[in-house]
Amino acid sequence: MHPKFLSLIALGSFVKATVIHSDVKVVLQSKPTPSHALRRRALPPVNVPLADYFNGTDLQWFGPISIGTPPQQFTVVFDTGSFDLEISSTQCGEACSNQKQFDPSKSSTFVAGSGTQVLTFGTGGGVAPVEGDNWSLTVTPGSDTVRVGNLSAPNSDILLIIDQTAPFDPSPYDGILGLGPQAGSVFQSFEDQGLTAQFGLFLTPEKEGHAELTLGGADTTKFKDPLTFIIQPVNDGNWVLPSTSISVNGKTTNVLHQNRSIIFDSGTSNLCFSQATTEAIYAIISPDIKPVGQFGAYGISCDKIDQLPATIDFEFISESGKPVILTVPSSELNVGPFEDNPTICQTLINGVGFDIIGGSLLKHYYSLWDDFEVFVTL
Repeated sequence: MHPKFLSLIALGSFVKATVIHSDVKVVLQSKPTPSHALRRRALPPVNVPLADYFNGTDLQWFGPISIGTPPQQFTVVFDTGSFDLEISSTQCGEACSNQKQFDPSKSSTFVAGSGTQVLTFGTGGGVAPVEGDNWSLTVTPGSDTVRVGNLSAPNSDILLIIDQTAPFDPSPYDGILGLGPQAGSVFQSFEDQGLTAQFGLFLTPEKEGHAELTLGGADTTKFKDPLTFIIQPVNDGNWVLPSTSISVNGKTTNVLHQNRSIIFDSGTSNLCFSQATTEAIYAIISPDIKPVGQFGAYGISCDKIDQLPATIDFEFISESGKPVILTVPSSELNVGPFEDNPTICQTLINGVGFDIIGGSLLKHYYSLWDDFEVFVTL
């Protein structure tokens, strides 16, 4: 049984979205294509199978790529909340011992850059909120040929991971490939070769399986019916949709019933909102949900959580003026017990001060995203 469907097509300064009753599709579009724009013959879409990093709940979806000549094989999280390609390298040594490591000396097409930088992430690869810089990578630049499916992108920018903080250690993937609206040279190269600037994400729960990334379009076997659209405002480069209201179990409050811009981030496991919004949602679900230890985390006794109704509806407005409702079901409330107190279970919303919808919603929908420029067959 497939989940409900959300398709996000994004092309720069406005986004379009779709709903058909329980089957929902949202299209994020960043810029219109001028009617006089030159078209080129499009490459056919490419499907990439995705694995699910499951640790009590679904955390990340990742799939295969290769780098270098001859190709070295890796897996990466395809992350709509990032922009670059970061990959573990042999310079990382023990800190990256759980990941495959790219060896630049074995690639005839690798070109080294200079300098280093530290990348600190606002949300991590798990469900616990980020504290300070506990999720960070130290990287150095370079370039090489990157392959995804049967697509090849020569001279693509790469950030080689030369150190990483401990929370990355158990990750079963080797790096991150950004799918943000300002994604880097890998996807620009694909587009220059004629790939339509769209990608589809089928992020299923572990029990469903068969998760998939489609580059250059959507896998139309995963959804049906036409799309309707939601306008996306100009933003700072994130995939953003304007929401008009949040309701919980059919109820809302003054705090929840207001306009807000919500980032759609496939690399974030939970939902993230301001403390006021988070506590307004939890107040409707149960007064027993309280802040727990780590900054931004909340929890409740594990013997109570699975009986709680916790349906969270996010309202958006379609281009035609009709409401579009995207739902996180009650089954997502429990993201597992805290390691230091297994009698308390963490709840899915982190109160961290910014508004993000992550995998806890996206895995119940099909999403189609559209960026840069659309190429059509002549």
